[in-house]
Amino acid sequence: MKKIFLTALSLVVLVSCKTDDQYEDYNRDPKNPTQVAAEFTYNAAVKSLFDQMTSTNVNTNIFRLLGQHWTETTYTDEANYDFTTRNIPQNHWSEMYRDVLLDLKTTKEIVAGDTELTDAEKSARTAQAEILMIYTWQQLVDTFGDIPYTDALSDVTLPTYDDDTVIYENLIERINAAIPDISGSGFSAADKIYGGDAAAWSKFANSLKLRLGIRLTDVNPGLAQSTITSAVSAGVFTSNADNALLQYEGATPNTNPLWVDLVQSGRSDFIAANTLVDIMNDLSDPRREVYFDQNLGAGVYVGGPYGENNSFPNYTHVGAAMHEPTTPGVLLDYAEVSFYLAEAAERSIVGTPADAEMYYNQAITASFDYWGADITGYLANPDVAYTTAAGDWRQKIGTQMWLAMYNRGFEAWTAWRKYDAPALNIAAISELPVPTRYTYPVNEQNLNQVNYEAASAAIGGDDQTTKVFWDTM
Repeated sequence: MKKIFLTALSLVVLVSCKTDDQYEDYNRDPKNPTQVAAEFTYNAAVKSLFDQMTSTNVNTNIFRLLGQHWTETTYTDEANYDFTTRNIPQNHWSEMYRDVLLDLKTTKEIVAGDTELTDAEKSARTAQAEILMIYTWQQLVDTFGDIPYTDALSDVTLPTYDDDTVIYENLIERINAAIPDISGSGFSAADKIYGGDAAAWSKFANSLKLRLGIRLTDVNPGLAQSTITSAVSAGVFTSNADNALLQYEGATPNTNPLWVDLVQSGRSDFIAANTLVDIMNDLSDPRREVYFDQNLGAGVYVGGPYGENNSFPNYTHVGAAMHEPTTPGVLLDYAEVSFYLAEAAERSIVGTPADAEMYYNQAITASFDYWGADITGYLANPDVAYTTAAGDWRQKIGTQMWLAMYNRGFEAWTAWRKYDAPALNIAAISELPVPTRYTYPVNEQNLNQVNYEAASAAIGGDDQTTKVFWDTM
């Protein structure tokens, strides 16, 4: 049984002892959820989700390495795509199922049983939790492919895996059902993302729905179009003020986990990868000043060869913003949304604006504004300008989105998978190609063997280079 301890911390409001069970305490009594207030389980899930997506701890999150924005120095197993030594897929899987999805499910149960709430309050708070669950389910599908879904978060001991395509279809149904319930009756002061602002939550939900639709454009154009059209018409992000952020604090344990990994640890494990630095150098990208530390002299940036044993003093370091304890975590932002609108325009999706170049420029500008970089002259660079940059629209959007997703490793990696741009490097030591998914956790192979083997066969093999269903190029 999961034991609950309450603290006075503003963000970390629930700390739990966890077992090593496969799905980490699914035996919590769903008929007795009022052992803790919904605000506590909700905030615990929010903090866990942001921390997991923001961290660069090699035991839990190596997405910045998969996207080749960063590389390692002395210990290079992860940059060479060794998933198993540190059991990285298991750690990510457990964190997302146990500390995010399970706590959000519990939040909804507590809200449903709270006799002091009105029906409107219950619907709104449930909608907030549901939207974050949809975000998390999509992330898991995009990481692994087929996953336990219908049987997950239940008392089923050996859950079967659902088809990733079917999960996406259900997530779209779920977000369509949740959006109308968003109102000012949801979590307010307890909501650390938007402070209970219903309009902001609606934009976030529609922007997440846009992301779901964009992922489907190469595999289910009909559902993609209807999803994208309805999301855009309902209202997606229109500025950086809409970004889904968690403002971290200046003191432990509520600091940005990057500060823990890069500063508090006292270690020098990461440097900027040559993959990213070389492309930004070729474009004379002004964001280098904030992405990186000019440790090699004014205006000189040299990335470490990706996957190689790199000397920390000899290469460009990660920028100062990533060393600040209060740097916000980000789930979804205006730049990302604008790149999606540029793709929608290129595909002439009915009900979306038709000017791809405008949204491409808007997306790049949003990134520069977010980082406080001077964009003067950048959009006019022939290698950046939409009409003259090399490649087709996929290469142009993909490369610039990959650049803009700095410090959001998962979305940088996903942009590369979706658009096949830019060209990434082969890992220097292992000589392995860039993975297109996480392999399934070892626990699944050992404890849920029959269902694991069925899932592996269904996706074409439990390999790092097996593609998730929407990655068709």
